[in-house]
Amino acid sequence: MVARRADEQHRASTMLELFFDLCFVAAVAQAASAFEHELAAGRVGHGVLGYAMVFFAIWWAWMNFTWFASAYDTDDVPYRLLTFVQITGALVLAAGASEALEHEDFTVITWGYVIMRLAMVTQWLRAARSDPERRHTCLAYAAGIFVVQIGWVVRLALPDSTGLLTFAILVVAEIAVPALAERKTTTTWHPHHIAERYGLFTLIVLGESITAATNAVRTALDTHAALGDLAALVAGGLLTVFALWWLYFAQSAPQLLTSLRTALLWGYGHYLVFASAAAVGAGLALNVAHTAGHGHITDLTAAAVYTVPVAVFITLVWLLHHRTAGLRRTADVLHPLAVLAVLAATFAPSPILTTGIVTALLIAATLFLASRERRG
Repeated sequence: MVARRADEQHRASTMLELFFDLCFVAAVAQAASAFEHELAAGRVGHGVLGYAMVFFAIWWAWMNFTWFASAYDTDDVPYRLLTFVQITGALVLAAGASEALEHEDFTVITWGYVIMRLAMVTQWLRAARSDPERRHTCLAYAAGIFVVQIGWVVRLALPDSTGLLTFAILVVAEIAVPALAERKTTTTWHPHHIAERYGLFTLIVLGESITAATNAVRTALDTHAALGDLAALVAGGLLTVFALWWLYFAQSAPQLLTSLRTALLWGYGHYLVFASAAAVGAGLALNVAHTAGHGHITDLTAAAVYTVPVAVFITLVWLLHHRTAGLRRTADVLHPLAVLAVLAATFAPSPILTTGIVTALLIAATLFLASRERRG
């Protein structure tokens, strides 16, 4: 398992990586669906906390595979088989997402997560044996991941009252492993490959928003909901998703990934990018159900469930990417104003449509300013 060059030409995602992403769609869909059910039942606080915990497992397992593959994707038989083990763990995780989020039963999701992570330990041990220059780094990864997995299994036997505290401790431990392992010698991750992989996962979570909205509209039509209200929701939802896609892919992410520190900040920051993008779909589906007379929440809560994730997505993309925007001073004002306008849309008579218009205007304004800058 020889390390791949960080400056390798024409480095792109492999078919195995795309297959890996496809299987993670199930986990994202289950988490978003369970989140929507919790919100519809009026358990907003419980739903948000559960969603944040479940999505961490999805995001962290996906992210660790991605960075390892960027450095050591040899595509040999052992590598493929271990990747299949990780995919199996992802499917187990997906099966347990609803129980974890709705009933705080983390048994199934924990075992699915541990399966994925132990397969990753084996991958790091293979890399340690084959890459003497980075053996210490690879062994540090393997040891750190293995110890934390023991913690996750032990957590299942602890009293429920310690669940949130132990979860927070283990999350910190998981996040600390890469920073500690790569202190002396860094792995040869590829900036363009990493940016492409993150972009592809962003497409997955945005695609889940479209799927969730489609299913919700179909259900609403079956219950004979008002077509005018549904049309406003669909138009606003599509405008929003289109604008979020445009906003994310308008920047050149590889230019940011120039050091381990910036790469870690950029990679870790995508937890909220991915989670908020998936939550947009859940929020749209919830608003469709609310319009059809289902659920036990107020109009204001239903609107906030949609506008807040949109505002979070715009904020995080701006913070992670704005240094490459070119029109830095204008962007530093334009995006925060759009975030405030989206949050204010919570109180509008038609919040989803208003949010869609605001995000579309944000894209139009950035295009106009970029055009004027080029002419200047």
